[in-house]
Amino acid sequence: MSHEWPQLGCGVGLRTKHYDFILDSWPRMDWFEGITENFMDSGGQPLRILEKIRQHYPVALHGVALSIGSVDPLNPEYLKRLKTLVDRIQPEIVSDHLCWSSTQGENLHDLLPLPFTEESLQHIVLRVRQIQEFLGRPILLENVSTYISYKHSTMPEWEFLAAIAKRSGCGILLDLNNVYVNAVNHDFDPFHYIKQIPAEFVGQFHLAGHTNMGKFLFDTHSKPIIETVWGLYREALKLFGPVSTLIEWDEDIPDFSRLAEECDHARAIYQEFNGLSVAR
Repeated sequence: MSHEWPQLGCGVGLRTKHYDFILDSWPRMDWFEGITENFMDSGGQPLRILEKIRQHYPVALHGVALSIGSVDPLNPEYLKRLKTLVDRIQPEIVSDHLCWSSTQGENLHDLLPLPFTEESLQHIVLRVRQIQEFLGRPILLENVSTYISYKHSTMPEWEFLAAIAKRSGCGILLDLNNVYVNAVNHDFDPFHYIKQIPAEFVGQFHLAGHTNMGKFLFDTHSKPIIETVWGLYREALKLFGPVSTLIEWDEDIPDFSRLAEECDHARAIYQEFNGLSVAR
């Protein structure tokens, strides 16, 4: 099963620092992506701001606490709050991370890697199907940056990611910075990775900066996007067409004008491939 994912153009993450500027000036921007958990309080000011922004722009919701890969049962209260928010905002895209982030009911506040095994795959596919049925819509799952791997993994990351999408009917949020970070940390070719992903499942791209720690790369979202990742983005657009693209900048967040510059650079590349026919 595959879906027609919306082509939103190029947008940026919605961050508290920029709320006033956005509401005062309504800047030129294709769309915004909000962190889901920041807006789950139905009586909070952030939700009212999100509703105002939703009146002017397409919006996506991107979660960090679904913990799809955990062996804990799915949290029914979290899912109810998620559905309430989704029904209220009607986002273009709903996404979360292909990872685990909780154990024994405790949120670990990190996006932790999964073993790439058939057992893990079956477990996640079942949970994705349950979530999509509950929400009444497909979701996207994002490949995460990792700093360790499991000796008992039986397949590469790209095969695992593609199999999740094929078997569950979800889409893929392909984070190209994370692909590059993992390629360096785990010694594989990032261009080979993206060539193994079926185009029909890719519903969104993330682009971000990272920090070079010498022996490994750390996904900090605190710097401009490097040229190698821009090159990976160009190749991804050739493979997948003009997929909705989001610039992430979550630490050392600059003024909105600097963030918009990064988005404009993405848009210029994106527009080169707009209307490109992609085999699906």
